[in-house]
Amino acid sequence: MDGRSFSKRKQASVLFVPCWQGRKPTLACKEPLLKYVKEAISTGDFTGKANSTCLIYPKGAKEKRILLIGLGEKNKVSVESLRKSYATAVTVSKGKHKAHTANVLFPEISSLEREKMVQGVSEGLLLANYEFSELKGEGSKKDPIQLFKSFSLMGLDKEDLSYALRAKDLIQSVNLARDVVNKNADDMTPQKIASVAKEIAKREKAVKVKVMGKKELEKEGLGLLLAVGRASIPDPLLIFVHYEGDPDSKESIAVVGKGISYDTGGLSLKPTPSMLGMKSDMGGAGAVLGIIDAAAKLKVKKNLIGVIPSTENSIGSKSYKIGDVYTAYNGKTVEITNTDAEGRLALADALSYTAKNYKPTMMIDLATLTGACVVALGEQYSALFTSNKAILKGMEKASLETGDLAWPLPLHSDYMRILKSDFADFANAGTREGGSITAALFLQEFTGGIPWAHLDIAGPAFPSKPFGYNPKNATGAGVRLVVEFLDKFALSELG
Repeated sequence: MDGRSFSKRKQASVLFVPCWQGRKPTLACKEPLLKYVKEAISTGDFTGKANSTCLIYPKGAKEKRILLIGLGEKNKVSVESLRKSYATAVTVSKGKHKAHTANVLFPEISSLEREKMVQGVSEGLLLANYEFSELKGEGSKKDPIQLFKSFSLMGLDKEDLSYALRAKDLIQSVNLARDVVNKNADDMTPQKIASVAKEIAKREKAVKVKVMGKKELEKEGLGLLLAVGRASIPDPLLIFVHYEGDPDSKESIAVVGKGISYDTGGLSLKPTPSMLGMKSDMGGAGAVLGIIDAAAKLKVKKNLIGVIPSTENSIGSKSYKIGDVYTAYNGKTVEITNTDAEGRLALADALSYTAKNYKPTMMIDLATLTGACVVALGEQYSALFTSNKAILKGMEKASLETGDLAWPLPLHSDYMRILKSDFADFANAGTREGGSITAALFLQEFTGGIPWAHLDIAGPAFPSKPFGYNPKNATGAGVRLVVEFLDKFALSELG
């Protein structure tokens, strides 16, 4: 990604030209292109509707193709609509037309701050320019997946280019989360997740990593995480990734991610269709790695503690048992009524250990936790749970800014009765009704009263089909949302 003047642009596979919607669509930029696009616009085939495109093969232009990009109505444009429109341009061009370089024109928009406009365009380009192909065999190399090798951004000054490069750093971190989740579960074990964290620490001086192995987990009494990992060949780990963004502050925020590297369901064995894609059950861990990576690159002025409880939920002679009671790190006892409700067990120990030993100012957890969340909100929304009004307000604002969508659901305390147990303090799972709420209420029992938010990313973390600028499979859900929240939220708002 680089910046150039329009007159000094190099040859490229395609030129992206933004247009406003109308009976006669108009160019949204000032460059002298009308002679190339006038005929295409006059036909009426292209109206400039948001996310629409029209391809032109111009005579005499530097580029072989000009792609008109519909931005929709001028008075309705937003950062998110720009993301989607330019992402559509990338998807169309890299697919059917196999373009590999693009000269990109930016719209003139008086209603948006310059930084927001550049951010929306740049993030749209980069979020859509992603494919995961490293597991494909030699035969597939004859027809490789096409990605853009470069985007030249026309007409940006030095400050504008800094906004674009910031977007590049952020999306690289989103793609890190995507790659981690898309890899084989046999490769992305708890130990490999820890090694990815250490790789970030090698690149970023403000990042340090600490890993608790099985023996230390046993010594400290993290009974729930150990129970989930009993039948796993790779040992469970509790991974800490520290980022010091504000050395003068004693306050910190813990970001905790579910790291179930593969989920069979344990003795509550999943049927085959439900098990397909369960390498994605460490989407929360991937998000935490992406968040820490982005915070370090962008120099977010917060101290962060990334926490990843990681294990496989395997099935075998040592599997933890339905009906048995296990003791959490904080001393609470849990009857296992469903071994496929394992993520909350791993998170519970991580939350309570972090709360007691690090005493963060705030905790946020991210987890592909419940199918009930997907039933309630579909694949494009994460569920947001918090009883803290300031966190709720900040998260909702960050959701709207980033398009990394989260919708608040209630922490209705009366639903804890659904988790009643005859043998323990409570059960780990209840009925299907309100399943995402009872899972959040379960986690709340382990937060030690620290201000806390839970993001159930089960829908958008690994969708069954692409949406907007998000690909099918791993999307990096939660990374942009939480980074925006961390960057803009003032801890003083907690009261």
